[in-house]
Amino acid sequence: MKRAWDLSLLGSVIFRLYLKVNPFHCYGLWMKSTLFLLELNSIRQIIKDDKVLVREDWQECICPLLSLEHLNLNPVFFGLEQYLAAKSLIASRSFQIDDYHGYGMVPLSDLFNHKTGAEDVHFTSGLESDSESENSNIDMQDDSSVVDEDVSSDDNRSESPLVQDDNTALEMIMVKDVKAGTEVFNTYGLLGNAALLHRYGFTESDNPFDIVNVDLDLVLQWSCSLYSKRHSRARLSLWRKLGHSSCSSQNSEYFEISSDGIPQIELLILLYVMLLSDKAYEDLDHMLSTGVTSNESLSFLLKEQTDNMEDVLLSVSVRNGLLLLADMRESAYGSNSIEDDVMAMRTCCSVKERKVYHSMMLRICERKILQKLRSYANRNDRSRKRGRN
Repeated sequence: MKRAWDLSLLGSVIFRLYLKVNPFHCYGLWMKSTLFLLELNSIRQIIKDDKVLVREDWQECICPLLSLEHLNLNPVFFGLEQYLAAKSLIASRSFQIDDYHGYGMVPLSDLFNHKTGAEDVHFTSGLESDSESENSNIDMQDDSSVVDEDVSSDDNRSESPLVQDDNTALEMIMVKDVKAGTEVFNTYGLLGNAALLHRYGFTESDNPFDIVNVDLDLVLQWSCSLYSKRHSRARLSLWRKLGHSSCSSQNSEYFEISSDGIPQIELLILLYVMLLSDKAYEDLDHMLSTGVTSNESLSFLLKEQTDNMEDVLLSVSVRNGLLLLADMRESAYGSNSIEDDVMAMRTCCSVKERKVYHSMMLRICERKILQKLRSYANRNDRSRKRGRN
């Protein structure tokens, strides 16, 4: 009985520690064979960092258990690869229950495949069966639904609130009509293809939540191709003083380009600041140093009200910067054209060559977004010319 308890504790340790890595902690054993296709993709570094952190978790939490003689654990079954497999299974199949319970495994719920923004079902507690769950997560009641950890006998367990109170039972709710014989879908969240591939090992074509990341380092490379490193660092510092920041994940900073090719406004402001004349830079820096608010300083910078900020920011130089950044970002995919990638994906079997297929899908979808980014810059150029005419 003690050995069974010890092993259950070990399982609990693995389950509780899988969240320790980062928001993108979920991945499967497919990653090794897809790295060659993701060699310069934005998720490649995240996967590498995750592997390092997983190894640290294993060394810190599992290796000490192996040295405990009374557990008599066989190291063959508790190595790094086994820990990775267990962590992947839990991460890809667990649900966010609530703030108190955290993540939990829900039997049968992983039978439902994912469809972005088009769920047929979601899971909820009895009291909340009519509410909508944005991320298709499980809504539990309150702390009273938790079984007392000290209860040990079968008789006592039969009296627990989970058994007596139907309001604490989990329910699968159909949120729309589904024809008999067709597949029923859940949704794993409003995720782009990079996140879907990283967490669950698949992608979706025409994913409306897809994005492309443009690293801050890439923006600095662009700036340094025009100006000195000192100039680029000073302008970056001024941009931060204005109260702006990029997205971040682990050790990288980046800007997102949405599925329709529209960049974050923070990226446009950074490009605009990078391209400021020396006098405009000095005036703006002086204003900030004398206590003028960042909003007032930005209005001064744009020479007009910021309600129409995007149109003001999209100067000829900024639009050219966007085009160059799109080219620099796409160079990460190598010399093959997007048409070559499309032909290569068509020769893949989505079932037998699942890993290659979805890696190619990610590449193609990201390159399509970069094409839309170019159209966004050129379209605004044409619209501005029509407005002047």
